Amino acid sequence: MRRVLVRYLFLVLAVWLAAPASAAGLYSGEVPVNSQSEGDRNEGLKAALAQVFTKVGGDASVLAHPDIAKAVADASRYVQQYQFTQDVATSHLMLFAQFDRDAIDQLLGNAGAKSGDAAPAVVDTKPQSYRVWVRGVGSADAYARLVGTLSRNELVRGVQAEQARGDGVELKIDTVGPLQRVLDSLGNGPIRVANAKPPVDGVDALLDMQP
Repeated sequence: MRRVLVRYLFLVLAVWLAAPASAAGLYSGEVPVNSQSEGDRNEGLKAALAQVFTKVGGDASVLAHPDIAKAVADASRYVQQYQFTQDVATSHLMLFAQFDRDAIDQLLGNAGAKSGDAAPAVVDTKPQSYRVWVRGVGSADAYARLVGTLSRNELVRGVQAEQARGDGVELKIDTVGPLQRVLDSLGNGPIRVANAKPPVDGVDALLDMQP
């Protein structure tokens, strides 16, 4: 029965993600939070803004720049709107936040100039395809969370399930730019990076689905 269900979900995934994923944009972030308290909200906004800087900047190393680190610490200053949502598969509380695009671009531009670069780094946005193995997908709920998380990532333009074994699933992912940008954008969400360069032929990254 489980094998039949997984095959059915594969078909649903193929149809659902055949078109470009609908996403709120590069300037939004979504992270899990413990509660709607002011403290948890502020910490969540920091994590969400760090996601945005990583996605727009093209690499998590931008977070080490003093101006970017200062902005992340004061994330509420740059937020335009936010809302709390409930993950239907896990009941986890999520914080979605949209940030000021002009402010983000200016901070990244200034950081590039101050680091001595002649111009801000050019972000590779060429379509590419990769294969990843995701562990911890042992139920329909886990599979639904995997699909939902990937479908909301604006750097992912298509996903095709190729095989399943045990609690693992191999996916072919079509991305905007290099896979590392996608891996960096996952942050502390339900999909974690176990190995970004596994010594396995035909597998570009090993991921873990969190319970």
